[in-house]
This record gives sequence, structure tokens and C-alpha cells, in this order.
Amino acid sequence: MTGFDDRKDAMEAKYAHDVQLDFETEARCCKLFGLKIAEQLGFTGEEAKAYAMSVVSANLEEAGFEDVYRKVRPDLKEKGVDVSDHMLNVWMEESLIEARKQLAGG
Repeated sequence: MTGFDDRKDAMEAKYAHDVQLDFETEARCCKLFGLKIAEQLGFTGEEAKAYAMSVVSANLEEAGFEDVYRKVRPDLKEKGVDVSDHMLNVWMEESLIEARKQLAGG
């Protein structure tokens, strides 16, 4: 049964790797998205980085990105920055594509 056990262990290791990669991709995506929103809010340097990290933290509330949108919408509104939901979705998709590229080494 050692062949079966080896195969099982390999599948478990791959699953764990895939879960970790998904988590890292989503975190990187949220950081990039947060930096884009920070730019819209007029933040630069450390202030922009801190804001991006707050967006990453907001994403830990629930699966998906709706928690991120709930975080950034009031921030944008407070600063008088008018951004449509469609544009937020476009920026999120661009951030996700870039995160995948960065983590793939490209």
C-alpha cells in the first residue's frame, strides 16, 4: 500500500500548496487594489502602503471581495471621489491578473 500512501500524500501536499497559493494571490490582489484606491484618495508613500494593508485586512472578513468593496466605498465617498461599481470591478480584475503574474514570477 505504499504506492497508494505516496499518492495520497502527494495529493494532500498539492492541495495544501494550492490553498496557500490562492490565499497569497488574493492577499496580493487586495494589496494592489488598495494601492490603486489609495492613489484615488490622494495617498502616497507610507500612507498609501498602510491603506493598502487595511484593504488586505478587510478581505479577511468573508470569502470573496465584497468585504473589500464595503471598506473602500465609504472611504472614496468621504473624499468625494466618484467611482462606479463597474470601475471598482475593473480595478479588482486588473489587480487579480497582476497578482497572478507577480506570484508566477512574470
